[in-house]
Amino acid sequence: VQLQASGGGLVQTGGSLRLSCAASGHTFGYYVMGWFRQAPGKERVFVAVISRSGSDTFYSDSVKGRFTISRDNAKNIVYLQMNSLKPEDTAVYYCAADGGRTTTQAPNYDYWGQGTQVTVSS
Repeated sequence: VQLQASGGGLVQTGGSLRLSCAASGHTFGYYVMGWFRQAPGKERVFVAVISRSGSDTFYSDSVKGRFTISRDNAKNIVYLQMNSLKPEDTAVYYCAADGGRTTTQAPNYDYWGQGTQVTVSS
């Protein structure tokens, strides 16, 4: 499956953005979908994950209550709604697809999008 992330940009502290990740292929619903982010000079870290059906979600503590992951299997898209953004949210955001179990571990993901830059100004 090929993944294309979009929706990043520059926003002020407290603002909102919605990231989208469009997937090619007809097996989107087979994959657990995750969002990760990587700040300059830091490792890529887990942000959020959603199960195949969309019924289960899990978030990192740093974004819980501010970000919402969702998916539309009919449109082959996964979203990340980001509210109350903070400067520490500044990073390149990546979507990823995992054909196995729901996981927060990046090495378990099989496919990755190209990333979209999110910059939050103070």
